[in-house]
Amino acid sequence: MTKPRAPKRPLPTSPFKAPVAPPPRQFAAGDRVTHDVHGLGRVIGIEDGVAAVVDFGSAPERIVSPYARMSKL
Repeated sequence: MTKPRAPKRPLPTSPFKAPVAPPPRQFAAGDRVTHDVHGLGRVIGIEDGVAAVVDFGSAPERIVSPYARMSKL
């Protein structure tokens, strides 16, 4: 059995650019959003970057960060 490998770290002297992580998505109360499963909705609350409460019309849903399936309109 082998141990899982740690992710490669770029060397500071490397001529290649280090991969840049995309900035975390920021939502605010009142933003119109679309979700892959739930559809169109409006953000009605934010829980300190941990989750967003979104009203999709039928019922409010708590969407947990990193909001992979949700985007701002």
